[in-house]
Amino acid sequence: MQFLSDNSDLLWSAFLTTLSLAVVSGVCALVLGTVLAGMRVSPVPPLRGLATFYVEVFRNTPLTVVFFFLAFGIVEIDLQFPSRFITAVAALSLYTAAFVCEALRSGINAVPPGQAEAARALGLTFGQALRQVVLPQAFRTVVPPLGNVWIALAKNTSIAAGFAVTELTASLQRLANVNADQLLAVFAAVVAGYLVITLPSAWLIRVIENRVAIVR
Repeated sequence: MQFLSDNSDLLWSAFLTTLSLAVVSGVCALVLGTVLAGMRVSPVPPLRGLATFYVEVFRNTPLTVVFFFLAFGIVEIDLQFPSRFITAVAALSLYTAAFVCEALRSGINAVPPGQAEAARALGLTFGQALRQVVLPQAFRTVVPPLGNVWIALAKNTSIAAGFAVTELTASLQRLANVNADQLLAVFAAVVAGYLVITLPSAWLIRVIENRVAIVR
C-alpha cells in the first residue's frame, strides 16, 4: 500500500488520461459512426460505396496499424497531429466509428419500413426522415451493441501506451520496470482502474436498455 501511495499521482494521472481517451474518442466515434450509418442506407450510390469502403477498411485493419499510420505514416506527407494524445483520439475514433456504424445500421434495418414510408408520405426528405423518425428508433434497439463497443473502446485505449501516451497500461510498464518486486500491486491497481471504467459503464448500459424497453 505504501508503494501505491507513493505513486498515486502517476496512477491517478494515467487513469484520467485513460478515461479522457475513452470519453473523447467515444463521442467522436458516435458522431462519425452515425454519419457513416446514414451514408450506408442513403439512396445515393456514391455515399453508400464510400461508407462501405470506410467500414471494410477500418473494421479489417488492426488498431495498432491505425495508430502506427497516424503517428508515423502521415509524417511522410507533411501532416502531423499536435500531440500524441490527439493522435490516440484520432486513431481510436476512426477505428471505433466503423463498429458504431455497423451496430447502428443493424438498428436502422430493424425499424419497420412503414415508418420511413409514412415519413415520406408526410413530405419529409430522406435526411429528415432519418433524423426525426428512423434514427431515434434505431438507437433504442442498439443500446447493448453500442455499449459493448464503448467497453471495447475503453480497453483499446491501452494500445496508446505504445505510442507515448501515459495512460494506465503505460503506467504499469513504467512502474513494473522500476519496481519489479511490486508487480502484483501495480497490476492490481491498473486492473482496478479499468474496472472502475467498465463495470459502471456496463451497469449504466443495462439501466438505459431497461428504460428504453419500458418506453417501447
